[in-house]
Amino acid sequence: MKKSIIYILAAAAVLASCQSLDLTSSYQVASSNVWGKATLARQAVNGIYNEFYVRSSTNVNEDNWKVMYEAYSSVMDTDKNWCENQKVCYGDGTPANGTFSEMFKYYYTFVFRANDVISHIDQVPDMDAAEKAMLKAEAKFLRAYGYMNLNVLYRGVPLYMEYIENASAANRARSSEKEVWEAILQDLTDCVNEENLPDRYKAGSESYGRVSKAVALAYRGQAYQWMAARSGEEPEQYIRLALEDFKALEDYGFALYKGSGAESFKMLLKPANEQCDEMIFAIRCTQKSGMGNPRAVLFGNRDTGVTSGAWNNYIPNPAYVESFENADGSKFDWEQYCPGWNEMTPAQRSVFFLRNEMTDSEIGQMSSYGSDMSKYEKYTNESRIKAAYDNRDPRLKMSIITPYSTYLGGISGTAYTFTLRWPYRADTKEPRDIRTDTNSMFYYLWRKYVPEGLENTIRWVYEQDNILCRYAEILLRRAECENELGNTAEAVRLVNMVRGRAGHILLNTNEHTTVTGQEDMRERIRNEFYWELGGEDSMYFNELRWGVWLDRKFRDRSSGQWGEMNTNGLMQIWGTKTYTWYALGDYVEAWPIPAKEREMNSNLTQNPGWND
Repeated sequence: MKKSIIYILAAAAVLASCQSLDLTSSYQVASSNVWGKATLARQAVNGIYNEFYVRSSTNVNEDNWKVMYEAYSSVMDTDKNWCENQKVCYGDGTPANGTFSEMFKYYYTFVFRANDVISHIDQVPDMDAAEKAMLKAEAKFLRAYGYMNLNVLYRGVPLYMEYIENASAANRARSSEKEVWEAILQDLTDCVNEENLPDRYKAGSESYGRVSKAVALAYRGQAYQWMAARSGEEPEQYIRLALEDFKALEDYGFALYKGSGAESFKMLLKPANEQCDEMIFAIRCTQKSGMGNPRAVLFGNRDTGVTSGAWNNYIPNPAYVESFENADGSKFDWEQYCPGWNEMTPAQRSVFFLRNEMTDSEIGQMSSYGSDMSKYEKYTNESRIKAAYDNRDPRLKMSIITPYSTYLGGISGTAYTFTLRWPYRADTKEPRDIRTDTNSMFYYLWRKYVPEGLENTIRWVYEQDNILCRYAEILLRRAECENELGNTAEAVRLVNMVRGRAGHILLNTNEHTTVTGQEDMRERIRNEFYWELGGEDSMYFNELRWGVWLDRKFRDRSSGQWGEMNTNGLMQIWGTKTYTWYALGDYVEAWPIPAKEREMNSNLTQNPGWND
């Protein structure tokens, strides 16, 4: 079933209109012919879904504008070969950059394809009214999805709610950010109210992965949260509406996955569990070129069991890793494990991460680098640093490959156990160090989404679905709403559901986990978002919504203290920077309207701070 629906989606791309605001329009089948036959009309709807695979394209060398959003957040950074594509973070962005124009075009493709369906599907002669209504509702959701992304990034864009046959007519001025959110909410409300749209699709359904009422509720709740944050009006009314939608999902049978016991958080992201009751919306992936989950390669390492190994293009930021609590709920402090840490330079701290029994040559190299070798423990150096990660929130080691933890790889076609050590020696013989694309640097590595052993043997075709929304996120959003409305005790209960599944200590069980009030709980909930969802492509939008993105992305916290602006960036585990992110100003919170679009549409105004 999984393969058949994905093949249909792929084939449908040639049947759907691909109109966009850059005046490009291509039709493989004339629109009038599409709406004359039900089979073609269904494939035109599938063609909108196909855009999810364009965003997940494996053609990374040519399409680096598709850098996943999480890399724009404080959770992680991109390796040096990719960082310049993140113009909003790199300090040299202009409205002429391709990243801004390609993303603009990409999400408008959802809009224009959806408008084609919404405007024409009622004309199909051999399709019953119920199916027409269902497919129209799906198209409305996908239009809302396109506009949600556009509105978060560009903060007010032209609204096109009907089909435009001639792309040259796409010359409207920008609607306000609030007006776009209102249009999004109307589309999502139409979906929720459509009686022909199923409540949800359960595991095994041949339609699993399509839009349902549950999906529309989850996204409408998020849209209400954005209205609360950005409308400029009294937020409480929108928070209450968001909470109603999130609570309604409880009646649809969603639940946290707990089927793997203590490892349930980790095993959640395995193909065997991709249709469990925790999943609300995901991009279906399979072992077919262009239809696999690219994170298996981009989050991996050279010992990941795919042809030629994987790449560690996305690298967890040390401050993110250090944010995970100790097992008792107290804040992590390097001084507890590495005395003298706070007074040492990053280069000096590297001594704590060195392997046991280094050779004279390795000792000489690290001394020259600047390691404080007076703190080196020849036979216990590894166990000392390993202890800093062992006594933590269990989600840390289930999300990240930490120093001296093991990883089951399979690059040679045989499963071997590898260990993340420094300095790197070899992965072809025991004791087998993890090999990366960045062997001259020592970075954290992802475990989330990365295949183990021989789970996956062909590059780019890992079949684990790419999750867009799961129930744990909804529980945290519910907690956020409850806390903002003053219901902190209920927020604690919801957060404890998420912490308990992971095996982490519950809130209000000791002095470290005692919630002292609404503001304290607000910070705790936001931390839970990071620890539960980091790496799943949601934290950039959350940081923008919370108004914390500039601080989190551009201020270095690797020392345990907030640094100055423009001091954060890709750095080795001990804090030595490879490059630094640079914010041109507060205005970079909103992306610029692409210069190309303004050349073609003189009615488009530019966002403040950006000059064409």
